[in-house]
Amino acid sequence: MIQQFINLRQNNIFRWFNLTLSSLLILSLTACSRPTQVLAQDRMFLDLTVEFIDEYQIPKTKFAQTPVGGLSAITYDRNTGNFYILSDDRSQNAPARFYTFALKIQPEGFQAVEIQDVTFLKNANNESFPPGSLDPEGLALSPRNTLFLSSEGIPSQEINPFIAEFDLETGQQVKNLRIPQRYLLNTPEEQENVPRGVQENLGFEALTLGIVSVAPQDPFRLFVAPEGALIQEQDAENRLRLLHYLINPIGPPVLLSENLYLLDSAPEGTISNGLTELIALDREGFLLSLERTFGLAGAGAKLFQIATGDATDTLQYPLLNGDISDIKPLRKKLLLDLRDLGIPLDNLEGMTLGPRLPDGSSTLLLISDDNFSDNQVTQLLLFKLIEN
Repeated sequence: MIQQFINLRQNNIFRWFNLTLSSLLILSLTACSRPTQVLAQDRMFLDLTVEFIDEYQIPKTKFAQTPVGGLSAITYDRNTGNFYILSDDRSQNAPARFYTFALKIQPEGFQAVEIQDVTFLKNANNESFPPGSLDPEGLALSPRNTLFLSSEGIPSQEINPFIAEFDLETGQQVKNLRIPQRYLLNTPEEQENVPRGVQENLGFEALTLGIVSVAPQDPFRLFVAPEGALIQEQDAENRLRLLHYLINPIGPPVLLSENLYLLDSAPEGTISNGLTELIALDREGFLLSLERTFGLAGAGAKLFQIATGDATDTLQYPLLNGDISDIKPLRKKLLLDLRDLGIPLDNLEGMTLGPRLPDGSSTLLLISDDNFSDNQVTQLLLFKLIEN
């Protein structure tokens, strides 16, 4: 009897020991391995952080007898360290042009900002663009030593938008990209049809290149979008179309797809609300976008991350009015509302990735268009872009 009691007690102790050990092991594993809860939509985006570093205002000045203003786009040359900055002058204050800037950037901010050169744009016949014949807005540097440039067009003057490639050294236009008819004005034969094309001052404002390789002979991608909805879709004013081209070393550029981009709703009292810039990140399938507002409360801007992965190709959709529940738009995630910086904002229109900082993070630069107005400034904003 005593031996049975001893055996029973030993068995109970053994079972208690195993149960306790298993519980402790489960608790330990749970504490060590339980993942942080991540929303499904967040897993579709890169883990990016944007930190504000500095602001610099370019003084009102002239360079080579041209007024330095209307700076609406900026792009960075990793090979030379130069920045190319486009003026949206319609060849009215001086011939259409872009400037070469040297920006000395340190981790604590701008150390020097210097204009080094100006290059005048020429058409395919190597002639200056006549006054009022274009509205240059978007700019991006390609790996083959050229610039891709977009013009909003001027519908009130029956001038269509364009997307073209220009020689970096001479400024001469060397190639045009074919644009779908929906972005262009009606032809004389179509006057009875519903008006179409980009709206006045809301044409191709945002343009960027996605570089697959730095070799000049390799293909790369171009993304471009109007600032606002098309004339025929302006009832759905927050619905924009983003075009995606493949630029080949041989043969014409190929339009791969078009996607729906949804603008954020504008705050009350807004006069102007639009998409002003895009930046293709080094990770394929991801972009940054800049949305700018202006109204009674002044200027505002928001920076978003865009994921292109599962967006519907809208090339076969003649109109984006009405029910679009069957269309998946480009996914976007707010990275920064620039009003939270606590500094006065101007008309921010240009954006580029700049040189890397000593810690390996990228710099991000934004620039504002002063519209050649004495009441506005040309504002350079510097950020650190960190992929966590």
